Amino acid sequence: MKVSYHPGYVVPLPEKHAFPMGKFSALHEILLAECVIAPEDVMTPREADWSDLLLVHTREYLDALATSTLTRQAERRMGLPQSPGLWRRSRLAVQGTMNACLAALTDARGLAGNLAGGTHHSHPEGGRGFCVLNDVAVALISLQRAGWLRRALVVDLDVHQGDGNAFVFGGERAWPRGGVYTLSLHGAKNYPFVKPPSTRDVPLADGTGDDEYLATLAHHLPLALRESDPDLVVYLAGVDVLADDRFGRLSLTREGLAVRDRYVCETVRASGVPLCLLLSGGYATRGARADRRTSAHDTADLHATVFREALSAYGLR
Repeated sequence: MKVSYHPGYVVPLPEKHAFPMGKFSALHEILLAECVIAPEDVMTPREADWSDLLLVHTREYLDALATSTLTRQAERRMGLPQSPGLWRRSRLAVQGTMNACLAALTDARGLAGNLAGGTHHSHPEGGRGFCVLNDVAVALISLQRAGWLRRALVVDLDVHQGDGNAFVFGGERAWPRGGVYTLSLHGAKNYPFVKPPSTRDVPLADGTGDDEYLATLAHHLPLALRESDPDLVVYLAGVDVLADDRFGRLSLTREGLAVRDRYVCETVRASGVPLCLLLSGGYATRGARADRRTSAHDTADLHATVFREALSAYGLR
């Protein structure tokens, strides 16, 4: 399975920052150690071009990011401290998603991923919720413009609704005009508190567990696939749905997470549509009572679930 990764996905953060930045390098190490990927499977992205970023984001926002001149309020809303390293890291991750989507479209098995990405809270004019640039929106619109695809389905199973994706692919780009169908299963009372409408929103009550969650997914995913008739599925496999996630409020078990990821991969494979895997959110509870490295490794091990299950679903091991 081809995956995008760059050591520049990791940049320094202040001590005790809530975001487990080290999860990206830790995930890379875990997948190599388990032979889920081989060194030759890794695609090293460059920084995304401004011309692609401007398909989604305003020039004013990009200029401020590039020069580290965001207002204090904008930086606080983004949730990450601005820096030249963060600007570079975010552009690398966007290109990583673009490369992974293209690899999925051109690979004989129709499967690829990015060991980052799924930054679904980022809006055209600013970052939000630990999301700096909207990799999904940039990748899909760029690939549409280049003629690689007409329609795409975004399956967003992060616990938080993808308000950035919903906003970008709403309005004039709303389905079916824009060609991108957004499915979101998320905590009804969780962040963001203002939720622009996705094509198909499925709000879940606090404490929703494995059985109810999986039954709900099994109802909505086939409908979304049928209604969207996509050329590509982009799966945001957030692991913050777990019961012990710091910001989650749902109650899935680790076993339930594996079943979820296996179901998505098997269902998409059976449909014959290429699949691109992205991380999205995850914040292991142990980070609140252990060192940052432990928290990042725990979170990375959870993110590894979707890559393990994809290999099984696609008969690659």
